[in-house]
Amino acid sequence: MMPLVYAEVGEPQIIRRIGGSPDVKKHLEDMGFTVGSEVSVVSAIGENLIVKVKESRVAVSDELARKIMI
Repeated sequence: MMPLVYAEVGEPQIIRRIGGSPDVKKHLEDMGFTVGSEVSVVSAIGENLIVKVKESRVAVSDELARKIMI
């Protein structure tokens, strides 16, 4: 397992675990990041990642991306 920030751009990954406080977990779930779902990094811009999750593109900070384990 590794944090999402280390994923290769364009490679589909499966979310294995979501870390952080209950509020952070809920926020990520609301954006579509759930255990077992597929994600892929579209691009990395500065300290933010553009991630494709559930047919949507979402921007997440480096801090949040480190809580998403693939």
